Amino acid sequence: MTLKELQSKVAGHDLLVPLLNGSKQPYVYFDNASSTPTLIPVQETVKEFSDWYSNVHRGAGFKSQLSSWVFEESRRIIAEFVGADSTSCVIFCKNTTEAINKLARRFGYMAQLQSTEEPIILTSIMEHHSNELPWRKAGKVVHIGLNPDGTISQKDFDAKLNSYKGKAKLVAISAASNVTGYINPIHEYARKAHAIGAQIVIDAAQLVPHRPIDIKVKQNPEHLDYIAFSAHKMYAPYGVGVLVADPSVFECGDPEYVGGGTVDIVSLESAYWKDLPEREEAGTPDIVGVVALAKAIKLINEIGFDDIIDHETELTAYALSKFKQMPEIIVYGDSDPENARNRLGVIALNVKDLGHALTAAILSYEGGIGVRNGCFCAHPYVKCLLGVDETAASKVEAAILTRDRSQIPGTVRISFGIYNTKEEIDHLCDMLQIIVNKEYKGEYLIDKERGEYYPKG
Repeated sequence: MTLKELQSKVAGHDLLVPLLNGSKQPYVYFDNASSTPTLIPVQETVKEFSDWYSNVHRGAGFKSQLSSWVFEESRRIIAEFVGADSTSCVIFCKNTTEAINKLARRFGYMAQLQSTEEPIILTSIMEHHSNELPWRKAGKVVHIGLNPDGTISQKDFDAKLNSYKGKAKLVAISAASNVTGYINPIHEYARKAHAIGAQIVIDAAQLVPHRPIDIKVKQNPEHLDYIAFSAHKMYAPYGVGVLVADPSVFECGDPEYVGGGTVDIVSLESAYWKDLPEREEAGTPDIVGVVALAKAIKLINEIGFDDIIDHETELTAYALSKFKQMPEIIVYGDSDPENARNRLGVIALNVKDLGHALTAAILSYEGGIGVRNGCFCAHPYVKCLLGVDETAASKVEAAILTRDRSQIPGTVRISFGIYNTKEEIDHLCDMLQIIVNKEYKGEYLIDKERGEYYPKG
Protein backbone atom coordinates (compact mmCIF):
# COMPACT_ATOMS: atom_id res chain seq x y z
CA MET A 1 0.00 0.00 0.00
CA THR A 2 1.31 3.44 -0.93
CA LEU A 3 1.06 6.57 1.19
CA LYS A 4 -1.47 8.06 -1.23
CA GLU A 5 -3.67 4.96 -0.97
CA LEU A 6 -3.50 4.97 2.82
CA GLN A 7 -4.38 8.67 3.11
CA SER A 8 -7.99 7.85 2.17
CA LYS A 9 -8.06 5.01 4.70
CA VAL A 10 -7.97 7.12 7.86
CA ALA A 11 -11.06 6.72 10.01
CA GLY A 12 -13.09 9.93 10.04
CA HIS A 13 -11.14 11.59 7.23
CA ASP A 14 -14.40 12.69 5.56
CA LEU A 15 -16.22 13.61 8.77
CA LEU A 16 -18.38 16.75 8.72
CA VAL A 17 -18.61 18.79 11.94
CA PRO A 18 -21.08 21.57 12.83
CA LEU A 19 -19.92 25.19 12.88
CA LEU A 20 -21.19 28.17 14.82
CA ASN A 21 -22.96 29.58 11.73
CA GLY A 22 -25.07 26.44 11.35
CA SER A 23 -23.17 24.99 8.41
CA LYS A 24 -20.97 21.90 8.36
CA GLN A 25 -17.28 21.69 7.50
CA PRO A 26 -15.00 18.72 6.77
CA TYR A 27 -13.08 18.26 10.00
CA VAL A 28 -9.43 19.30 9.92
CA TYR A 29 -7.49 17.36 12.52
CA PHE A 30 -4.19 18.98 13.49
CA ASP A 31 -3.76 17.31 16.89
CA ASN A 32 -1.76 14.26 15.84
CA ALA A 33 0.98 14.94 18.41
CA SER A 34 -1.61 14.17 21.07
CA SER A 35 -3.30 11.19 19.40
CA THR A 36 -3.72 10.00 15.85
CA PRO A 37 -6.94 8.63 14.39
CA THR A 38 -7.03 4.95 13.64
CA LEU A 39 -6.34 3.59 10.18
CA ILE A 40 -9.24 1.73 8.59
CA PRO A 41 -7.09 -1.38 7.90
CA VAL A 42 -6.27 -1.39 11.62
CA GLN A 43 -9.99 -1.18 12.43
CA GLU A 44 -10.63 -4.07 10.06
CA THR A 45 -7.90 -6.15 11.66
CA VAL A 46 -9.39 -5.51 15.11
CA LYS A 47 -12.83 -6.54 13.86
CA GLU A 48 -11.48 -9.69 12.20
CA PHE A 49 -9.41 -10.66 15.24
CA SER A 50 -12.37 -10.07 17.56
CA ASP A 51 -14.10 -13.16 16.16
CA TRP A 52 -11.10 -15.25 17.22
CA TYR A 53 -10.36 -13.45 20.47
CA SER A 54 -9.66 -15.40 23.63
CA ASN A 55 -7.43 -14.86 26.63
CA VAL A 56 -3.78 -15.62 26.01
CA HIS A 57 -1.39 -18.13 27.58
CA ARG A 58 -2.27 -21.45 29.15
CA GLY A 59 -5.58 -21.86 27.33
CA ALA A 60 -6.06 -25.25 25.67
CA GLY A 61 -8.79 -24.17 23.25
CA PHE A 62 -8.13 -23.27 19.64
CA LYS A 63 -9.07 -19.60 20.09
CA SER A 64 -6.73 -19.23 23.06
CA GLN A 65 -3.91 -20.97 21.22
CA LEU A 66 -4.43 -18.74 18.20
CA SER A 67 -4.72 -15.55 20.28
CA SER A 68 -1.55 -16.46 22.18
CA TRP A 69 0.35 -16.96 18.94
CA VAL A 70 -0.92 -13.68 17.45
CA PHE A 71 -0.10 -11.84 20.69
CA GLU A 72 3.50 -13.08 20.80
CA GLU A 73 3.96 -12.62 17.06
CA SER A 74 2.83 -9.02 17.54
CA ARG A 75 5.45 -8.64 20.26
CA ARG A 76 8.08 -9.87 17.80
CA ILE A 77 6.92 -7.40 15.11
CA ILE A 78 7.07 -4.52 17.61
CA ALA A 79 10.55 -5.54 18.79
CA GLU A 80 11.80 -5.76 15.21
CA PHE A 81 10.32 -2.31 14.45
CA VAL A 82 12.71 -0.68 16.93
CA GLY A 83 15.67 -2.98 16.30
CA ALA A 84 15.37 -4.88 19.59
CA ASP A 85 17.03 -8.29 19.80
CA SER A 86 16.79 -11.05 22.39
CA THR A 87 18.91 -9.08 24.87
CA SER A 88 16.07 -6.57 25.26
CA CYS A 89 12.63 -7.19 26.72
CA VAL A 90 9.37 -5.86 25.25
CA ILE A 91 6.85 -5.14 28.03
CA PHE A 92 3.30 -4.03 27.28
CA CYS A 93 1.75 -1.21 29.33
CA LYS A 94 -1.19 1.18 28.97
CA ASN A 95 0.84 4.00 27.42
CA THR A 96 4.21 5.77 27.47
CA THR A 97 3.45 7.37 30.83
CA GLU A 98 2.85 4.04 32.53
CA ALA A 99 5.91 2.55 30.84
CA ILE A 100 8.22 5.26 32.18
CA ASN A 101 6.64 5.13 35.63
CA LYS A 102 7.16 1.36 35.70
CA LEU A 103 10.81 1.80 34.76
CA ALA A 104 11.37 4.66 37.22
CA ARG A 105 10.02 2.71 40.17
CA ARG A 106 12.16 -0.29 39.38
CA PHE A 107 15.23 1.82 38.58
CA GLY A 108 14.96 3.62 41.91
CA TYR A 109 14.65 0.30 43.73
CA MET A 110 17.71 -1.13 41.95
CA ALA A 111 19.72 2.01 42.72
CA GLN A 112 18.91 1.66 46.43
CA LEU A 113 20.19 -1.91 46.39
CA GLN A 114 23.44 -0.94 44.71
CA SER A 115 24.36 2.14 46.74
CA THR A 116 23.35 4.19 49.75
CA GLU A 117 24.04 7.33 47.72
CA GLU A 118 21.08 8.86 45.90
CA PRO A 119 21.55 8.40 42.13
CA ILE A 120 21.72 11.40 39.83
CA ILE A 121 19.27 11.35 36.93
CA LEU A 122 19.94 13.82 34.14
CA THR A 123 16.98 15.04 32.14
CA SER A 124 16.17 18.16 30.14
CA ILE A 125 13.84 21.12 30.52
CA MET A 126 12.34 20.06 27.16
CA GLU A 127 10.73 16.94 28.58
CA HIS A 128 7.09 15.96 28.67
CA HIS A 129 6.02 15.62 32.31
CA SER A 130 5.88 11.85 31.83
CA ASN A 131 9.65 11.76 31.39
CA GLU A 132 10.39 14.09 34.29
CA LEU A 133 7.96 13.63 37.18
CA PRO A 134 8.48 9.84 37.58
CA TRP A 135 12.23 10.31 38.02
CA ARG A 136 11.83 12.60 41.02
CA LYS A 137 11.08 9.56 43.17
CA ALA A 138 13.89 7.48 41.67
CA GLY A 139 16.79 9.80 42.45
CA LYS A 140 17.98 13.39 42.36
CA VAL A 141 16.88 14.98 39.09
CA VAL A 142 19.31 17.42 37.48
CA HIS A 143 18.04 19.42 34.52
CA ILE A 144 20.03 20.09 31.36
CA GLY A 145 19.55 23.65 30.15
CA LEU A 146 18.32 25.00 26.83
CA ASN A 147 19.74 27.16 24.10
CA PRO A 148 17.87 30.40 23.31
CA ASP A 149 16.10 28.67 20.40
CA GLY A 150 14.67 25.98 22.68
CA THR A 151 17.05 23.18 21.72
CA ILE A 152 18.91 21.23 24.40
CA SER A 153 22.27 22.81 25.21
CA GLN A 154 25.01 20.37 24.19
CA LYS A 155 27.47 22.45 26.17
CA ASP A 156 25.43 22.15 29.36
CA PHE A 157 24.80 18.45 28.72
CA ASP A 158 28.53 17.78 28.44
CA ALA A 159 29.26 19.91 31.50
CA LYS A 160 26.71 18.07 33.63
CA LEU A 161 27.95 14.67 32.47
CA ASN A 162 31.45 15.70 33.49
CA SER A 163 30.29 17.21 36.78
CA TYR A 164 28.31 14.11 37.79
CA LYS A 165 30.66 11.49 36.40
CA GLY A 166 30.39 8.39 38.56
CA LYS A 167 27.20 9.67 40.20
CA ALA A 168 24.87 10.02 37.22
CA LYS A 169 23.19 6.66 36.67
CA LEU A 170 20.63 7.57 34.03
CA VAL A 171 19.95 10.10 31.28
CA ALA A 172 16.24 10.56 30.46
CA ILE A 173 15.64 12.38 27.17
CA SER A 174 12.84 12.69 24.63
CA ALA A 175 13.60 11.60 21.09
CA ALA A 176 11.61 14.57 19.80
CA SER A 177 9.80 17.49 21.40
CA ASN A 178 6.02 17.40 21.54
CA VAL A 179 6.04 21.22 21.54
CA THR A 180 8.58 22.40 18.96
CA GLY A 181 9.17 19.23 16.95
CA TYR A 182 12.91 19.33 17.58
CA ILE A 183 14.58 15.95 17.00
CA ASN A 184 17.31 15.17 19.52
CA PRO A 185 20.57 13.32 18.70
CA ILE A 186 19.66 10.41 20.94
CA HIS A 187 22.44 8.08 19.84
CA GLU A 188 25.03 10.75 20.54
CA TYR A 189 23.49 11.22 23.98
CA ALA A 190 23.61 7.45 24.51
CA ARG A 191 27.30 7.28 23.62
CA LYS A 192 28.13 10.11 26.02
CA ALA A 193 26.00 8.63 28.81
CA HIS A 194 27.60 5.21 28.45
CA ALA A 195 31.06 6.78 28.52
CA ILE A 196 30.49 7.84 32.14
CA GLY A 197 28.79 4.60 33.14
CA ALA A 198 25.18 5.82 32.91
CA GLN A 199 22.26 4.28 31.06
CA ILE A 200 19.80 6.14 28.85
CA VAL A 201 16.01 6.06 28.56
CA ILE A 202 14.32 7.59 25.53
CA ASP A 203 10.76 8.88 25.48
CA ALA A 204 10.10 7.95 21.86
CA ALA A 205 6.36 8.67 21.83
CA GLN A 206 6.62 11.62 19.44
CA LEU A 207 9.26 10.15 17.16
CA VAL A 208 8.11 6.64 16.28
CA PRO A 209 5.22 7.53 13.91
CA HIS A 210 7.47 9.87 11.92
CA ARG A 211 11.04 8.56 11.93
CA PRO A 212 12.66 5.13 12.13
CA ILE A 213 14.29 4.26 15.44
CA ASP A 214 16.93 1.61 16.05
CA ILE A 215 18.00 0.88 19.61
CA LYS A 216 21.14 -0.86 18.27
CA VAL A 217 22.82 -3.91 19.79
CA LYS A 218 23.89 -3.77 23.42
CA GLN A 219 27.59 -3.86 22.54
CA ASN A 220 27.23 -0.65 20.51
CA PRO A 221 28.14 2.48 22.55
CA GLU A 222 25.11 4.19 20.98
CA HIS A 223 22.69 1.50 22.18
CA LEU A 224 19.46 2.79 23.73
CA ASP A 225 18.95 0.96 27.02
CA TYR A 226 15.26 1.81 27.36
CA ILE A 227 12.64 3.29 25.05
CA ALA A 228 8.94 3.89 25.60
CA PHE A 229 6.18 4.73 23.13
CA SER A 230 2.41 4.51 22.61
CA ALA A 231 0.14 2.98 19.98
CA HIS A 232 -2.32 5.87 20.17
CA LYS A 233 0.20 8.13 18.42
CA MET A 234 0.78 5.47 15.74
CA TYR A 235 -2.70 5.21 14.19
CA ALA A 236 -3.74 2.41 16.56
CA PRO A 237 -5.53 4.11 19.49
CA TYR A 238 -6.64 0.97 21.29
CA GLY A 239 -4.92 1.51 24.62
CA VAL A 240 -1.47 -0.06 24.62
CA GLY A 241 2.01 1.29 25.31
CA VAL A 242 5.41 -0.32 24.97
CA LEU A 243 8.53 -0.40 27.12
CA VAL A 244 11.61 -1.88 25.49
CA ALA A 245 14.06 -2.47 28.30
CA ASP A 246 17.34 -3.85 29.48
CA PRO A 247 15.91 -6.81 31.45
CA SER A 248 18.44 -6.59 34.28
CA VAL A 249 16.57 -3.74 35.96
CA PHE A 250 13.49 -5.96 36.36
CA GLU A 251 15.28 -9.07 37.56
CA CYS A 252 15.75 -7.92 41.15
CA GLY A 253 12.89 -7.84 43.63
CA ASP A 254 9.21 -8.48 43.10
CA PRO A 255 7.15 -7.30 40.12
CA GLU A 256 5.45 -3.92 40.38
CA TYR A 257 1.98 -5.47 40.14
CA VAL A 258 1.39 -9.06 41.19
CA GLY A 259 -1.40 -11.51 40.51
CA GLY A 260 -2.56 -13.51 37.53
CA GLY A 261 0.03 -14.19 34.87
CA THR A 262 3.04 -13.13 36.94
CA VAL A 263 3.77 -16.39 38.74
CA ASP A 264 4.89 -19.93 38.00
CA ILE A 265 3.59 -21.36 41.26
CA VAL A 266 2.03 -20.03 44.48
CA SER A 267 1.72 -21.55 47.92
CA LEU A 268 0.27 -20.03 51.07
CA GLU A 269 3.77 -18.96 52.07
CA SER A 270 5.57 -18.13 48.82
CA ALA A 271 5.35 -17.20 45.15
CA TYR A 272 7.76 -17.92 42.33
CA TRP A 273 7.74 -15.26 39.64
CA LYS A 274 7.66 -16.00 35.94
CA ASP A 275 10.37 -14.84 33.57
CA LEU A 276 10.15 -11.54 31.72
CA PRO A 277 8.06 -10.15 30.20
CA GLU A 278 5.16 -12.07 31.82
CA ARG A 279 6.19 -11.17 35.36
CA GLU A 280 5.72 -7.46 34.51
CA GLU A 281 2.41 -7.89 32.68
CA ALA A 282 0.00 -8.72 35.49
CA GLY A 283 -3.53 -9.73 34.63
CA THR A 284 -5.14 -10.02 31.22
CA PRO A 285 -3.25 -7.79 28.78
CA ASP A 286 -4.72 -5.51 26.13
CA ILE A 287 -4.53 -8.21 23.49
CA VAL A 288 -6.57 -6.29 20.91
CA GLY A 289 -4.45 -3.17 21.43
CA VAL A 290 -1.26 -5.13 20.85
CA VAL A 291 -2.64 -6.70 17.66
CA ALA A 292 -3.75 -3.25 16.44
CA LEU A 293 -0.30 -1.78 17.05
CA ALA A 294 1.38 -4.61 15.15
CA LYS A 295 -0.94 -4.00 12.18
CA ALA A 296 -0.22 -0.25 12.25
CA ILE A 297 3.51 -0.99 12.27
CA LYS A 298 3.10 -3.28 9.26
CA LEU A 299 1.33 -0.47 7.40
CA ILE A 300 3.99 2.08 8.34
CA ASN A 301 6.68 -0.31 7.14
CA GLU A 302 4.73 -0.95 3.95
CA ILE A 303 4.52 2.77 3.19
CA GLY A 304 8.13 3.31 4.17
CA PHE A 305 9.53 6.11 6.29
CA ASP A 306 11.07 7.82 3.25
CA ASP A 307 7.61 8.65 1.89
CA ILE A 308 6.29 9.60 5.33
CA ILE A 309 9.22 11.95 5.92
CA ASP A 310 8.89 13.50 2.44
CA HIS A 311 5.17 14.15 2.91
CA GLU A 312 5.37 15.57 6.42
CA THR A 313 8.43 17.65 5.53
CA GLU A 314 6.52 19.17 2.63
CA LEU A 315 3.59 20.02 4.90
CA THR A 316 5.84 21.52 7.59
CA ALA A 317 7.80 23.64 5.13
CA TYR A 318 4.58 24.82 3.50
CA ALA A 319 3.00 25.81 6.81
CA LEU A 320 6.11 27.63 8.04
CA SER A 321 6.36 29.49 4.72
CA LYS A 322 2.74 30.61 5.07
CA PHE A 323 3.28 31.73 8.66
CA LYS A 324 6.29 33.81 7.60
CA GLN A 325 3.94 35.84 5.44
CA MET A 326 1.75 36.59 8.47
CA PRO A 327 3.61 38.98 10.80
CA GLU A 328 0.96 38.59 13.52
CA ILE A 329 1.70 34.86 13.84
CA ILE A 330 4.46 34.04 16.34
CA VAL A 331 6.16 30.66 15.86
CA TYR A 332 8.15 29.25 18.77
CA GLY A 333 11.31 27.30 18.06
CA ASP A 334 12.70 26.78 14.57
CA SER A 335 10.56 28.64 12.03
CA ASP A 336 12.84 28.11 9.01
CA PRO A 337 11.01 26.26 6.20
CA GLU A 338 14.37 25.20 4.77
CA ASN A 339 15.04 23.15 7.89
CA ALA A 340 11.73 21.28 7.85
CA ARG A 341 13.33 17.89 7.10
CA ASN A 342 15.34 18.03 10.32
CA ARG A 343 12.32 18.33 12.60
CA LEU A 344 8.85 16.91 13.08
CA GLY A 345 5.66 18.52 11.84
CA VAL A 346 4.83 19.90 15.29
CA ILE A 347 4.49 23.69 15.37
CA ALA A 348 3.76 25.88 18.40
CA LEU A 349 2.37 29.32 17.59
CA ASN A 350 0.32 32.21 18.89
CA VAL A 351 -1.61 35.07 17.39
CA LYS A 352 -0.05 38.31 18.58
CA ASP A 353 -1.97 39.89 21.46
CA LEU A 354 -4.53 37.08 21.61
CA GLY A 355 -4.71 34.26 24.13
CA HIS A 356 -4.03 30.72 22.98
CA ALA A 357 -7.31 29.38 24.40
CA LEU A 358 -9.42 31.89 22.49
CA THR A 359 -7.52 31.23 19.26
CA ALA A 360 -8.08 27.49 19.61
CA ALA A 361 -11.79 27.97 20.36
CA ILE A 362 -12.39 30.14 17.30
CA LEU A 363 -10.53 27.67 15.07
CA SER A 364 -12.81 24.92 16.36
CA TYR A 365 -16.20 26.64 16.50
CA GLU A 366 -15.86 28.67 13.31
CA GLY A 367 -13.35 26.71 11.26
CA GLY A 368 -13.89 23.08 12.16
CA ILE A 369 -10.19 22.79 12.96
CA GLY A 370 -8.97 20.64 15.83
CA VAL A 371 -5.77 21.87 17.48
CA ARG A 372 -4.43 21.66 21.02
CA ASN A 373 -3.56 24.63 23.18
CA GLY A 374 -1.84 25.20 26.50
CA CYS A 375 1.47 23.79 27.70
CA PHE A 376 1.10 20.22 26.36
CA CYS A 377 2.26 18.56 29.59
CA ALA A 378 5.58 20.38 29.26
CA HIS A 379 5.06 23.38 31.54
CA PRO A 380 8.73 24.26 32.25
CA TYR A 381 9.61 24.06 28.56
CA VAL A 382 6.70 26.20 27.36
CA LYS A 383 7.40 28.78 30.07
CA CYS A 384 10.99 29.00 28.81
CA LEU A 385 9.86 29.39 25.20
CA LEU A 386 7.43 32.15 26.20
CA GLY A 387 9.91 33.87 28.49
CA VAL A 388 7.64 33.60 31.53
CA ASP A 389 9.61 34.72 34.59
CA GLU A 390 9.23 33.31 38.09
CA THR A 391 7.10 36.21 39.32
CA ALA A 392 4.54 35.71 36.56
CA ALA A 393 4.67 31.94 37.00
CA SER A 394 3.98 32.29 40.72
CA LYS A 395 0.90 34.41 40.03
CA VAL A 396 -0.46 31.79 37.64
CA GLU A 397 0.20 29.01 40.17
CA ALA A 398 -1.63 30.97 42.86
CA ALA A 399 -4.61 31.47 40.55
CA ILE A 400 -4.74 27.77 39.68
CA LEU A 401 -4.92 26.92 43.37
CA THR A 402 -8.14 28.98 43.46
CA ARG A 403 -9.41 26.94 40.46
CA ASP A 404 -8.82 29.79 38.01
CA ARG A 405 -7.04 28.48 34.92
CA SER A 406 -7.87 31.43 32.70
CA GLN A 407 -4.39 32.97 32.85
CA ILE A 408 -2.29 29.88 32.12
CA PRO A 409 0.37 30.79 29.55
CA GLY A 410 0.65 28.61 26.49
CA THR A 411 0.55 28.32 22.74
CA VAL A 412 -1.57 26.79 20.01
CA ARG A 413 -0.06 23.59 18.62
CA ILE A 414 -0.64 22.17 15.18
CA SER A 415 0.76 18.76 14.35
CA PHE A 416 0.66 16.82 11.12
CA GLY A 417 0.02 13.20 10.25
CA ILE A 418 0.42 11.14 7.12
CA TYR A 419 -3.03 12.10 5.85
CA ASN A 420 -2.98 15.91 6.26
CA THR A 421 -2.92 18.14 3.17
CA LYS A 422 -1.78 21.56 2.00
CA GLU A 423 -5.42 22.47 1.44
CA GLU A 424 -6.06 21.96 5.14
CA ILE A 425 -3.12 24.25 5.94
CA ASP A 426 -4.60 26.87 3.59
CA HIS A 427 -7.89 26.65 5.49
CA LEU A 428 -6.02 27.04 8.80
CA CYS A 429 -4.19 30.12 7.54
CA ASP A 430 -7.43 31.64 6.22
CA MET A 431 -8.97 31.18 9.66
CA LEU A 432 -5.90 32.61 11.40
CA GLN A 433 -6.14 35.67 9.16
CA ILE A 434 -9.81 36.06 10.11
CA ILE A 435 -8.75 35.92 13.77
CA VAL A 436 -5.94 38.44 13.19
CA ASN A 437 -8.41 40.79 11.47
CA LYS A 438 -10.91 40.24 14.30
CA GLU A 439 -13.51 39.18 11.75
CA TYR A 440 -14.66 36.11 13.64
CA LYS A 441 -18.40 36.05 14.30
CA GLY A 442 -18.85 34.63 17.77
CA GLU A 443 -18.78 36.32 21.14
CA TYR A 444 -16.74 34.09 23.42
CA LEU A 445 -16.92 33.60 27.17
CA ILE A 446 -14.28 32.01 29.39
CA ASP A 447 -14.88 29.11 31.72
CA LYS A 448 -12.23 30.07 34.28
CA GLU A 449 -12.18 26.72 36.02
CA ARG A 450 -11.42 24.90 32.77
CA GLY A 451 -9.49 27.69 31.10
CA GLU A 452 -11.57 27.19 27.94
CA TYR A 453 -13.61 29.56 25.77
CA TYR A 454 -17.07 28.83 24.40
CA PRO A 455 -19.45 30.93 22.28
CA LYS A 456 -22.15 32.89 24.05
CA GLY A 457 -25.71 31.75 23.57
